Amino acid sequence: MKLGKLFENLIKSGIEEDPRGKEGIKRILKERKKIYNELSDEDKKFYDIESLSNPYYDSRLQYGDTDSEIRSIMAGIDCEAPELLLADRLREKGKRIDFVLSHHPKRYFGFENELKIQIDLLHDAGIPINIAEGIFIPRIKELERALAPGNDTRSLDTARLLDIPFGSTHTVADNHVHQFLKKKFEKNKPCKVKDVIDLLLEEPEYQDAKKKGNGLKIFAGDRERFAGEIYLYMTGGTSGPKEELEWLAKRSNIGTIVAMHITDERRKLAEQNHINVVIAGHMASDSLGMNLLLDKILRMDKKMEIIPVSGYFWHSRL
Repeated sequence: MKLGKLFENLIKSGIEEDPRGKEGIKRILKERKKIYNELSDEDKKFYDIESLSNPYYDSRLQYGDTDSEIRSIMAGIDCEAPELLLADRLREKGKRIDFVLSHHPKRYFGFENELKIQIDLLHDAGIPINIAEGIFIPRIKELERALAPGNDTRSLDTARLLDIPFGSTHTVADNHVHQFLKKKFEKNKPCKVKDVIDLLLEEPEYQDAKKKGNGLKIFAGDRERFAGEIYLYMTGGTSGPKEELEWLAKRSNIGTIVAMHITDERRKLAEQNHINVVIAGHMASDSLGMNLLLDKILRMDKKMEIIPVSGYFWHSRL
């Protein structure tokens, strides 16, 4: 498969699983196109053109010839300079590695925009859209300021010097986790927190994490409490504003949050508002998303080799 086609399919898969739906993505891209068209010719030179067709700032092909043939992918949760050097060393030893794919992005420009997915998720949970948007705007601005000093091109520079195709699929993979678990919980309707944990442990990624001593944990509530409706913190860039916990308690039927991770401040707020918090695990959840995503590539090319690194637990459901 050509690199350009491969990455195009990855982005397409992310859109298919996006909680906002295809119409929501069309609206976003239409708004960006309008903004771009209204810019001066000088300002257009600095606009991120790819964002007019790819809705995700954190899922990009950062380096590589789009016409190159891809038969093997080194995939990991955090692929940076060390993983790229590892790929180069393995190449020297005769191992074919055509593409290094990181889950977490190494180019953070515009990343704060991914939080906007969570506005729609809050609205779906029963929070008025104006309130959901209002509490997220300060958090988006806060993240934008926090990411400003970042060394965005370090890994990209390494990939370029080693001439190794390199990209990331963050929200694209996280969308898959969200939809997979959403369907699982809606189908099985867990009654208590222990039922939520049992359902998660049906998946190989969470089983593997438990074997390695980094398994599921209850951060608020306990196994015997009623689960109520479940709210997933699985996509949308990173943690949202702490105020959303209070609104979820006031205006929704949410009884349990299932998350990859959570800050202690947010955990305490959940506890104060009698919301259970189940931490599914960061690496396990990221691995689940990457597995679901790469299975779609394997359906198109059964001979594609996946080489897992950097905390990625590889498991195919095909």
